[in-house]
Amino acid sequence: MRRLFPVTDVTDETAATGEAAAAGGAAGREWSLAELAAAYAYPEPGPEGRVPWLRGNMVSTLDGAAQHEGRSQPISCPADMRIFGVLRALADVVVVGAETVRQEGYRPARARAEFAAAREAAGQTPAPVIAVVTASLDLDFSLPLFTSPQAPTLVLTGAGADPGRVAAAEKAGARVVVAGEGAAVDPERAVRALAGLGHTRLLTEGGPRLLGQMVAAGVLDELCLTVSPMLTAGDAQRIAGGPSVTLPRRFALSSMLEEDGFLFTRYRRT
Repeated sequence: MRRLFPVTDVTDETAATGEAAAAGGAAGREWSLAELAAAYAYPEPGPEGRVPWLRGNMVSTLDGAAQHEGRSQPISCPADMRIFGVLRALADVVVVGAETVRQEGYRPARARAEFAAAREAAGQTPAPVIAVVTASLDLDFSLPLFTSPQAPTLVLTGAGADPGRVAAAEKAGARVVVAGEGAAVDPERAVRALAGLGHTRLLTEGGPRLLGQMVAAGVLDELCLTVSPMLTAGDAQRIAGGPSVTLPRRFALSSMLEEDGFLFTRYRRT
């Protein structure tokens, strides 16, 4: 893996030695988990303390497909999955839409020994909490995501949610959090609710409809986008769908890594 942006003095693999190589100047070297964690660290707390920071993590092909045959795995790669794991290890909570839970077969996040000390020092649980955004609560509550997580799975829904489904979620061990007046979830209110539970390092893995709602609501602070060197054609979803914004929101490139033709980019709100 090599760093393409920010640009460093070291641009040639043969020149990358010592500290320069450790900083990511060497091409073709697998970065350690610690290096990736440093590269993707959340912003440091300001004078007012830690405030919510919502980052999205998505993958897209060259022609804009966020999935192939309904799943993101076919357009991913091992380095992308390593970064996926690091982003989870840095987060307090992973926010995901109900459709993605169903299609991707979500399971509880697992604790990783490599990050145990850092998470304990940061006051985090051993593994990030999973928060499922759903209006209908049409979920299989017998799945391990709800019955055997290390920390109770959160279900974000609206005040108008079906009481029977709410009861079923709670009976399975999930914690239901109201984050909307009707049946639907208000993204801004969801961020506030999660922060109120102590979850300020937020990560969303989509799907596209949920990410689109977050973009439209103006609550997304950062996008980690893997650009896959693949073409799929077809009618697959983009990384964000749903309601459009009045004016396109401008984000600034923060960093870019490359491995085997895949680009790992970070964009932050300007």
